[in-house]
Amino acid sequence: MMTGWSSHFRLVVCAVVALPACGVAGPSHAGAVEPKVATASQSASDQAGSAELEEMLFVQAPEHGIPKDGIVLVWLPAPLQKLCMGKTASRCASIDYCIRTTNRDVPMCRNLGIHLSRISPYPEGTRPRRMLSLTLSRIRVMNGNGFDLLQNFYNGASRESMERLSMSARIKSRIQFIRKPDDDDFNLIQVVAASPF
Repeated sequence: MMTGWSSHFRLVVCAVVALPACGVAGPSHAGAVEPKVATASQSASDQAGSAELEEMLFVQAPEHGIPKDGIVLVWLPAPLQKLCMGKTASRCASIDYCIRTTNRDVPMCRNLGIHLSRISPYPEGTRPRRMLSLTLSRIRVMNGNGFDLLQNFYNGASRESMERLSMSARIKSRIQFIRKPDDDDFNLIQVVAASPF
């Protein structure tokens, strides 16, 4: 039985140590109170099943304004993107869960505004295997990580434009992709560019 959509969200504090990468190597959980911060000795090659990739991430404001200074980055499986445009990240997480679950007859899978019976499971090898999200908090620009591009893009956008997933609210980024037997995860290494592309 799969867990609910709350496991899609993860808090990362991007401060304190001068790192080329900023992220957490543990499982994704909503409302993490004490997130781990990567140490200076960590690198992408330190973790089995990891690879460095360049991916497009969606930029969102934290829902309900928590954390107040946070920026949410969302990585969607390609088949999920067209279903989630114009929707909030939490609604997208529900859609993702309902596509992947073996029991679509649960309350959270009703009234999603899509016909789940017409949607096939994600193809084998889809990367990532589910919607992944992390919230950056107390962002600090350092070591050429490009976080200033993200911060400037976010600060220059209207709040409304950051509340729903949109192709015009994305960043091109270098990430550390972590594939584990039962799940996927990612850490942000560098922001390469921000919309518009």
